[in-house]
Amino acid sequence: MWMGNLILAFLGLIFGIAVAAGVFALIAGLGLVPRLAGKTSSAAYIVPLENALIAGGIFGTVISVFPEIPLALGTWFTAVYGVFAGIFSGCLSAALAEVLNVFPIMFRRAGLKEGLSLGILFFALGKIIGGLYFFLNF
Repeated sequence: MWMGNLILAFLGLIFGIAVAAGVFALIAGLGLVPRLAGKTSSAAYIVPLENALIAGGIFGTVISVFPEIPLALGTWFTAVYGVFAGIFSGCLSAALAEVLNVFPIMFRRAGLKEGLSLGILFFALGKIIGGLYFFLNF
């Protein structure tokens, strides 16, 4: 019995490392951290930004894998963590869309020549409203 649990724990660790490596390879391949540092004029802080990204990934993994760990951080922490997790998800999806040239191809096929920034703004607002609708109705 304990040998089977040991094998499952080992496989879980190995597969978890593989998934984490894939996620961080995607983030590195998209150039998310340097792009955000360039947009926010904080290029001198790339190493702390990368460390914060890794720490956030580890913290989120520990919280999701071990929900029984008591964390007396309060509801304010949940709200702050949710905001930053949403910002990260939005930046990651926008960077992926930018790398794949989704927006230029879509706008070219739709025949839009002007108002591209408004289109992207309304995409973001739609995502915000949809997320709020989803989470406030549960």
